[in-house]
Amino acid sequence: MENTALKQDIKRLMVENLMLQVGPEEIGDNQPLFGPGSVGLDSVDALQLVVALDKAYGLKIGDSEAAKRILHSVDTMAAAVAEHQKSAA
Repeated sequence: MENTALKQDIKRLMVENLMLQVGPEEIGDNQPLFGPGSVGLDSVDALQLVVALDKAYGLKIGDSEAAKRILHSVDTMAAAVAEHQKSAA
């Protein structure tokens, strides 16, 4: 899957699964998802995102350090999914 399409997919997944009050096009590719200046996600959203990424892409996030790194932004999630798809192929 091409990276831009993957990022759009991930944004749609976020909006649908987390019931965000913004559209996918309003989420920046490297905008932080948590903390100041972010999309405004919390720890419950993080758990839902981990489950959604596993269901949609088979990406398993094993620990909180990996989760912090991968769930930082749409860019980091897309990179992790792309990497996972390469190694699974």
